[in-house]
Amino acid sequence: MEALFYVIPVILIAVAGYGALRMIGRFRRIDATWSRGLTAEARCLRSYVSTSGGGDTMVHTTLHHVYEFTTREGRAVRFDEPNGPSTVVEGDVVTVHYLPDRPEQATARPPAPGRLAAETGCVLGCLGVFAACCAGFMIVAHLIFSQLREVLP
Repeated sequence: MEALFYVIPVILIAVAGYGALRMIGRFRRIDATWSRGLTAEARCLRSYVSTSGGGDTMVHTTLHHVYEFTTREGRAVRFDEPNGPSTVVEGDVVTVHYLPDRPEQATARPPAPGRLAAETGCVLGCLGVFAACCAGFMIVAHLIFSQLREVLP
């Protein structure tokens, strides 16, 4: 029973660490796309909304856009980007940024490195606070169980 007070927080810290690694990877990928990537003109082929949740939970909607562009090598690439601006409609032409070796990971979002850094920093800060709370919980549990071992025969 006592082990659960150590194992579960360690698992939660590991999940937070995985989330932090994913956020850093996302930051590096998008930053590289904006700073070292190429640009192309893309056409919005369609937009659609996906929903999740319902029933007893809150419904969350996400606006997606499907874009298609041609790389400098002449390869046609189609990609789906969630959380795009609602002002982009079918037929609109937008500028996309892509890395030549990974054009499928293109983005139609305009470069905003400050916002990307702030978003990443906030998420990493929250994950760090969560991991610190888990570690603090383990320390408090350890102290309580140590005290109980001394008191109880």
